[in-house]
Amino acid sequence: MNGLEFIKAKQRGWAKRKKLELTGGTIPDRGEKNYLRNLPDNLFEELSGENMRCYNSGDGNETRDSKTRLAKMKALHSSSAIVVNLFQYWQGKDICPILNACNVWGRSCKPGQLLENVGSPSFHVVDVPHVPVDGTIRFEEHFEISEDKSRFPRTPNIDVFIRVGLPDIAIESKFAEPYRGGKHEGLKQKYIEELSFWKGLPNLYELAKEISPDDKKFRYLDAAQLIKHVLGLKRSFDKYNSNLGAGRHIKRGFHLLYLWYDVVGKDGFAHRREIEQFAEIARKDNVKFSHVTYQEVIMKLSKEFYEGNESYIDYLTDRYL
Repeated sequence: MNGLEFIKAKQRGWAKRKKLELTGGTIPDRGEKNYLRNLPDNLFEELSGENMRCYNSGDGNETRDSKTRLAKMKALHSSSAIVVNLFQYWQGKDICPILNACNVWGRSCKPGQLLENVGSPSFHVVDVPHVPVDGTIRFEEHFEISEDKSRFPRTPNIDVFIRVGLPDIAIESKFAEPYRGGKHEGLKQKYIEELSFWKGLPNLYELAKEISPDDKKFRYLDAAQLIKHVLGLKRSFDKYNSNLGAGRHIKRGFHLLYLWYDVVGKDGFAHRREIEQFAEIARKDNVKFSHVTYQEVIMKLSKEFYEGNESYIDYLTDRYL
């Protein structure tokens, strides 16, 4: 069983346990039965109005049926559904647990203790409460690579953007896509020719040339997409920092997280190896890039943050572990 079939079989098993009726993705009810007719059935919580607007403003037909196809988010193996199921829950809450589970936040999410008057007769231990982390979680954020819309008309979408500062977190989510077996598009030559894009990124520039116009280096990892994300994020944050002016202002930075679903066998092993190759190149350019699997995130949530989040974590573990 390859990676794609592993994911589909696991998701069909979840739907069967929930007694959900499956349908084909092509209207009317044609194709492999891996879709749900009603979008809320595929989500832990129904999409909020704001999140629905974020997806509807995109170009991926994630939430709306077309004349011939059901919405992409209705697929059991939808990468947008899994990312909504993981992150929407934390909107309006203390986001320390999800940042901690994603390994992008070093601070403890637990109450601590402080030693006072060490070495004196009045030495004692003081309990220090946890301070909630306030941040904004948004889906389908756009980071423009160039103002020249005649040459670069499309702006890449970041699946999840968490504005928390020092640094902000941009997340690219992958579920079944890496295991489909098709070739990834390379980077178009116009990106290579625009030398201003690559200031401070000599190693990613060399990789970009290697996968332009065709990507023959990676089979599972969409490296061209990740490079575009780096270019868009870098441009946005460089522009913000350059406009700070004089004074003691804190510059902003970004951390790009690749959140992916691991599978058994050679597909999962090869995918991880390609991610690590990209990570090494990004590190050489001082780009904050890391990767973590959905399984690792869910297991850490279950182990360290189950109390108070029981129904949410039960849903994730039942469906995705």
